[in-house]
Amino acid sequence: MTPTRTARVAVLPGDGIGPEVIAQAVRVLRAIAEATGLAIAFVEAPVGGCALEIAADPLPPATLTACRGADAVLLGAVGGPLWDGVEPARRPERGLLRLRRELGTFANLRPVKTHPALVERTPLRAEVVRGTDLVFVRELLGGIYYGAKREGSEEAEDVCRYEAEEVRRVTRVAARLAKARRGRLTSVDKANVLATSRLWRRTVSEVVAAEFPEVRLEHLLVDSCAMHLVQRPRDFDVVLTENLFGDILSDEASVLAGSLGLLPSASLGAGTLGLYEPVHGSAPDIAGRGIANPLGAILSAALLLRHSLGLEAEAQAVEGAVERALAAGVATADCGGNATTTEAGDAVLAEVAGAFAAAAGGKERATWS
Repeated sequence: MTPTRTARVAVLPGDGIGPEVIAQAVRVLRAIAEATGLAIAFVEAPVGGCALEIAADPLPPATLTACRGADAVLLGAVGGPLWDGVEPARRPERGLLRLRRELGTFANLRPVKTHPALVERTPLRAEVVRGTDLVFVRELLGGIYYGAKREGSEEAEDVCRYEAEEVRRVTRVAARLAKARRGRLTSVDKANVLATSRLWRRTVSEVVAAEFPEVRLEHLLVDSCAMHLVQRPRDFDVVLTENLFGDILSDEASVLAGSLGLLPSASLGAGTLGLYEPVHGSAPDIAGRGIANPLGAILSAALLLRHSLGLEAEAQAVEGAVERALAAGVATADCGGNATTTEAGDAVLAEVAGAFAAAAGGKERATWS
């Protein structure tokens, strides 16, 4: 069947290993398009440090325009030691923060799942991590990252600020997700110390009680959550956090998956436009060596298919292909193997092709509209 329209994807490879891993994610998206009849137009644009070199701006106007005109944005990573001396307002990371705000992506989804093939690779006992399957929902546009800042030689200040409506909207995202999963929502704060956390706890409780009575809500202080994540990770279903806490806790949880290189993310707003990126950073120490793990980027592409294009079956096909590639022993160095970035991508592509070939008999090809 001929596609009714073309999906537009803005591709922002960024810095460090970003271009290497995003290249593999784009290969997978192209393979999905070819197998299903989906039409995808890719538009590449600079962001972060490389954009500073090109346009003296970590988020050039042309890049922002391309993202606003897309159905989804696929991003690699930003930053690195080359730009450590840049003034704070022009650092590569500021470009990413601006992009999130300009696109209105207030809810960051970070799924963490222990892959059976990597259970023995985690620093925790296998019986602790086996079967872990949780999702962080991190508020992305408020808190200390976006608060007023003042920096001097002897004193500095970062303001943490939240409005109740910011908490309400991200709580609804997390509660809907919990309702569709196992019905359990853990909200993380520091309500014993912080005024913003007391607002957070009170607002989350009100929203869940009024709108999601079937969801079981628990509140945890952030330090307790950090401890329980490595003691009893299987007890978590959906974890709702403010911006800073979510950044830290989801990186901590990477040990549950076996490697930070495996973790994807989706940053969503009120519509279907989303920003998709692997959780890992730019890893400049291994950039250009062809050994970076592309699976986090590929799984981010699966989230793109699911959340921005509404292609659930295709998203599951990509996720299944990653599972099978790992089960077959294909692993980059961070996962204890010796596969190159391209070889890992090749393995996923082969699994995708095999899955669609097996399912092809007489079925109508998928379209996107």
